[in-house]
Amino acid sequence: MKALIIGLFSLATFSLCPLNKKPVSSPSNIITASLPGTSPETKVIPLSHATFILEFDDLTVYIDPVGAAEVFNGQKSPDLILITDIHGDHLNEETLEAIIQPETMIIAPQAVADKLSSGLKQQTSILNNDESKAFKSLNIEAIPMYNLRTEALKFHTKGRGNGYIINNGKERIYISGDTEDIPEMRQLKHIDMAFVCMNLPYTMPVDKAASAVLEFKPKEVIPYHYRGTDGFSDVNQFKMLVNSKNSNIKVTLLDWYSKN
Repeated sequence: MKALIIGLFSLATFSLCPLNKKPVSSPSNIITASLPGTSPETKVIPLSHATFILEFDDLTVYIDPVGAAEVFNGQKSPDLILITDIHGDHLNEETLEAIIQPETMIIAPQAVADKLSSGLKQQTSILNNDESKAFKSLNIEAIPMYNLRTEALKFHTKGRGNGYIINNGKERIYISGDTEDIPEMRQLKHIDMAFVCMNLPYTMPVDKAASAVLEFKPKEVIPYHYRGTDGFSDVNQFKMLVNSKNSNIKVTLLDWYSKN
């Protein structure tokens, strides 16, 4: 299978991450990455920060859709929406109301569902840590996401938010959500593509992200969610740290921030 990664960027508003510096990397906007299996292609469409789209064979999955409705103009309507956490860079009720279709399912942890309108709740399936759910041809696993450092425990408490593994029968795609290098991440197995956060003070530093990736050994890793209070994490350093110890892990850098 080929995974086609298309860079699309739009203005979005985030509650935790200021727009104060440009990222240090200059990645391409269109990247094609190889994954095991056969055609058709899986498309990875980054929009901004934590928001992106995965297009599988006949299913379209939105991850943490936030921002104005125009962000999603020209995109396929979502069959499934995954929401990781309650913060405004992951959950925006107005955005959900604008993009959801009658047949769309939302999968989210209880803390997110508690914040949704009654209409959105009717289309939401609650999935908490260590639970899984089938959606058509996909299997969705909820993976813990939380902070470890004492000074950061207030940001993401254990059990509130979800990372996810999406299994489409051909590959396993891991989405970290807001987390540090927790044991549950380090113990992951057979991950084909991983989206890994790295921003301070909210998640983890670059060296910890690299250390975790080197332990669970995904075939490919894509840094995302790397803007913090002091600007952008050095994703080029992340790539160097990973590949200096394991050149078999493909590190794909995308520009998530140039338009916002």
